[in-house]
Amino acid sequence: MTATGTYAPKPGAAPLPRMIAAQAALETKMLLRNGEQLLLTVIIPTLLLVLFSSVDIIDTGQGKSIDFLTPGILALSVMSTAFTGQAIATGFERRYGVLKRLASSPLPRWALMTAKTASVLVTEILQVLLVTAIALALGWSPHGNPVTVLLLLILGTAAFSGLGLLMAGTLKAEATLAAANLVFLLLLVGGGVIVPMDKYPSGAQDALALLPISALSDGLRDVLQHGSGIPWSNLGILAAWSVTGLAAAGKFFRWE
Repeated sequence: MTATGTYAPKPGAAPLPRMIAAQAALETKMLLRNGEQLLLTVIIPTLLLVLFSSVDIIDTGQGKSIDFLTPGILALSVMSTAFTGQAIATGFERRYGVLKRLASSPLPRWALMTAKTASVLVTEILQVLLVTAIALALGWSPHGNPVTVLLLLILGTAAFSGLGLLMAGTLKAEATLAAANLVFLLLLVGGGVIVPMDKYPSGAQDALALLPISALSDGLRDVLQHGSGIPWSNLGILAAWSVTGLAAAGKFFRWE
């Protein structure tokens, strides 16, 4: 009788890339099955796009309103998924001990956060495709370099992800739920998403322009509506928020 047995399949942890992919797929499925999160991330942005492009409620300046609104709705989609949706979901996972149990699994903590980020990116791709299809059907005429648009979306995702994880990792779940929704509404109104920045008092414009949602929506609008080159100032603001938010989340995030 030998001490060594034969097992099929061989026991042990799966390769790290496979674990991350499996966790990312699970995170994406959970997000898409959550009706409240689906309302926030998909339905609200598309409804706002259709409503404000069809009804002359807000003066968006010269040109078609859909050309002004679409970049802002794309920015709103990024914020709703990377910040609001991720903050609420992660906050309640932390409250119910899900994160604590996952942290004790063979999946490293950094890999878990990588899987969550991958899930956010997959959801955002679906959002961008949906918003783009609806906007094109409504007469949108985009301009500019797609690479610049992609860079803005990636930096915007990083900025909002860092802020969302920071909120979820430091506040109680109920406080995260309230704060994330409140911030979503405030940035929707004051971030240049559907209301042009020049409609606000001149003294407030400079402060509002430093918000990540303003930098993202204005940067996308410069490229997609006006066909401008690389919006370096907007990219710089988003990069600063990304570094600050992700560093703070990494330092202060509590798993329990």
